[in-house]
Amino acid sequence: MADVGWKGANLKPNGNHVLSSYEALPAFKDVPASEKQNLFLKKLNLCCVVFDFTDPTKNLKEKEIKRQTLLELVEYVTSANGKFSDAVLQEIVKMVSANLFRSLTPQPRENKVVEGLDLEEEETSMDPAWPHLQIVHEFLLRFVASPETDAKLAKRYIDQSFLIKLLDLFDSEDPREREYLKTILHRSYGKFMVHRPFIRKATNNIFFHFIFETEKHNGIAELLEILGSIINGFALPLKEEHKVFLVRALIPLHKPKCLAMYHQQLSYCITQFVEKDCKLADTVIRALLKYWPITNSSKEVMFLNELEEVLEATQPPEFQRCMVPLFRQIARCLNSLHFQVAERALFLWNNDHIENLIVQNRKVILPIIFPALERNARNHWNQAVHSLTLNVRKLFYDLDPELCKECLLKFQEDESKEQEIEVRRETTWKRLEELAEKKASGGESVYIPHKANSNGSSG
Repeated sequence: MADVGWKGANLKPNGNHVLSSYEALPAFKDVPASEKQNLFLKKLNLCCVVFDFTDPTKNLKEKEIKRQTLLELVEYVTSANGKFSDAVLQEIVKMVSANLFRSLTPQPRENKVVEGLDLEEEETSMDPAWPHLQIVHEFLLRFVASPETDAKLAKRYIDQSFLIKLLDLFDSEDPREREYLKTILHRSYGKFMVHRPFIRKATNNIFFHFIFETEKHNGIAELLEILGSIINGFALPLKEEHKVFLVRALIPLHKPKCLAMYHQQLSYCITQFVEKDCKLADTVIRALLKYWPITNSSKEVMFLNELEEVLEATQPPEFQRCMVPLFRQIARCLNSLHFQVAERALFLWNNDHIENLIVQNRKVILPIIFPALERNARNHWNQAVHSLTLNVRKLFYDLDPELCKECLLKFQEDESKEQEIEVRRETTWKRLEELAEKKASGGESVYIPHKANSNGSSG
């Protein structure tokens, strides 16, 4: 393919009419060094034309010309020797903006995420313009990463407006584009220190919009992955604004139904905070309990997975602050009829650090979970859950038989009281039924308070 260029600089970006003026420009290797920058600007200008890819038969020659030119631009930026000037920076950002910043049109269908479904099975949407978009993304990535891009100069063009539009693209349905954006934004965060607070704030706002308004966004996982690296680099002690971000933005991300789309990345971010500042463990665990799912078993398993990671980084003082509400919830999980929930809760005892925390605080924890263990040992339907329960119970019996004996006596007393209450309740209802039957057979009306119709049986 011959190297290409473009005469007709006034031509508007429009894929609807034939671009007869789209013509060849010389290759960089064919011009003297003094002309290369000027040729670079011309090629950037050429690539500002955006083609319509919805019709694969339209402008085939021009599309290929542009594709080849974009590849040349990537090569030029990669091998650049000398700082990019103001004029060049302006044209680079102009070309990138013309190609990448567009309105994303979602496919006309219901929210794609359904609880419990394997998200990998969901059909992914591929942008037909990707042959050009990919190279522009690659160009932008190489430009941001280039040592010849002076951050102090470039920040005037890679400004807040540019970054907002870049962040908007994270809602693209094309996973290939989101993968590029993830790397570009991360490199931009590293290069433009002046923009770091703004990038964090803008990401915050995307999360707020997602959590409290739409619950629909394609790029939450990618944004969280970038944040995982950012949080990892936070200096100690943590700034107050970072803790506020954890409480107001990250923790509420457990609420949406589509948590499975991004839970792995979210869990990593949360755990990073606890590893940075162990005093946050109590805050995080209580927040997990606040958002704990009630009817969604697959989500409950995710919470238990995350809980283990957080507890792994939790120190005894923080553990003691939240252990009572925590093990009330774990007791409910132990008795779950969904075997995966019960099994995952029992697996917590396989973690040495968590087991040590439990053992050290057994006098508080065992009385809370003992009834759940006893019920499972007696009649849980799943064999694996039954076996794991017996293992956990044996651990406590071997460790502290006196405490287990006390808990068993208390459990038997409570069970006896519950049976007595149940017997009294049944006896009362039986007497009421007999009384109603007797009065009805004697032809007497049965009085039921606050009812307009007094005929019929009571109860």
